[in-house]
Amino acid sequence: MKLVHVAPALTSSRRLVSSLSAAALLAAVPAMPAPSLAASGQPWQERAPSAPLLPRGYSPLPSLAGLVKELNPAVVNIYTTQITKQAARPELGDPFSDFFGRGSPFGRDNPFERFFSGPRGELRQSALGSGFFISPDGYLLTNHHVVAKASEIKVKLADERTFEAKLVGSDEKTDIALLKVEAPETLPFAYLGDSDKLEVGDWVIAIGNPFGLGHTVTAGIISGKDRQIGQGPYDDFLQTDASINPGNSGGPLFDSAGDVVGINTAIVAGGSGVGFAVPVNLVKSLVTQLRDSGKVTRGWLGVGIQELTEELAKGIGVEPRSGVLVGQVFPGSPAEKAGVEAGDVVVSIDGKPVRDTRKLTTLVAGIGPGSEARVEVLRNGSRKSLKVKLAERESGEQSALGGPKGRAGEAELGLSLTPVTPESARQLGLGQGAKGLVVEQVAPSSPAAGVLRPGDVILEVNRKRVASLSDFSRALSAGEAERVLLRVQRGQVQVFVVVRR
Repeated sequence: MKLVHVAPALTSSRRLVSSLSAAALLAAVPAMPAPSLAASGQPWQERAPSAPLLPRGYSPLPSLAGLVKELNPAVVNIYTTQITKQAARPELGDPFSDFFGRGSPFGRDNPFERFFSGPRGELRQSALGSGFFISPDGYLLTNHHVVAKASEIKVKLADERTFEAKLVGSDEKTDIALLKVEAPETLPFAYLGDSDKLEVGDWVIAIGNPFGLGHTVTAGIISGKDRQIGQGPYDDFLQTDASINPGNSGGPLFDSAGDVVGINTAIVAGGSGVGFAVPVNLVKSLVTQLRDSGKVTRGWLGVGIQELTEELAKGIGVEPRSGVLVGQVFPGSPAEKAGVEAGDVVVSIDGKPVRDTRKLTTLVAGIGPGSEARVEVLRNGSRKSLKVKLAERESGEQSALGGPKGRAGEAELGLSLTPVTPESARQLGLGQGAKGLVVEQVAPSSPAAGVLRPGDVILEVNRKRVASLSDFSRALSAGEAERVLLRVQRGQVQVFVVVRR
């Protein structure tokens, strides 16, 4: 499945979804008596004021017009400009001068000069997007990819007012950006709702700037939740069939009460009726940090985790997909201090159920460093509730699952690795004194996806033994540019695999 961002570009909107097909609606309407017609002297007829508007006992479908009128003022069209310096190419010359041998017949006003000489100075590139105000003092939200590297940002309101906007902060991993507009008066804004309360089938409305067609309104339903689409380590998207198109990026997804429940972000390339939005509850945990520091810091639990497969669940004595298995607790980590143990099954964080490793990673990352989290685990058939004070996940130093972070090679292949320890060797059934690197996580759509999986132990890289993250980086850089040969232990079997970069 190929996914594209719904960003600086253009596309179309689609029809409003109704709960009845046209055929079903017509079948439901009883035959109407001939209406009273007003004589107007025109070649058409209009219904007389005394004529019944609808058949007896029939109620019209509700209109969204009133709600849209209330919501539109808070939504903005975003126009960005990226200015880059570009070196001039060598002059190619004027072919007309060469042809005539005596200079161009166009003289000084040669219209072809710009085609045959190198570009000089600045190159300006424009893009489109959407956004919405979240406070009367001018703070607004959009997608990171809408404003990334923008030299100029302008927003246009529904009443045609235009303002310059300043980038306050952004977070690439969740594709969220916070902007600020300075205006002489208070600005219209939208209320943030509760995306956790959404259910598949709930009605939603999207308003945005597709194809530069500002304040376009589409409607549909929530068609899926908790979607992982390979866009980053914190995928947890809402799926909707409300039409989302390039230019809708950063625009709001409203529920039927008029509250924002998501930020429209991506579509399936070539698909129809499949769009994705960042849940607003994930956004809430980031906005304050973006306002105060311009960046996001994430909580760190300090455990190595793996999916609870049917085989593992049976061996531990728990139900499959009842939680996430802790394979390792890192020394000195918040988890160790709180009493988390290897072999525990994490079933919830602050009362929110955990079904897979990605959900656990997302929940922990959404809790600010220094905050306390209630972690519920299954241990030897009993439930235990532990209070953990999370530390800060240091960018570039902590892996996605909480262990020591590798070098650039890890990110290149899409891996999160941690060295084998005596504890992890025992958990994975390795021999005493085993050396290698445990695969903690494989990023979707990465070179290693489909080749490696969590729990694999990398023993060799390009026929060189590896026992540390530094070994891994050196061996990776010394190999072929296109392929990486790995010797991997998977359970009790050792195999060679190839990862193409």
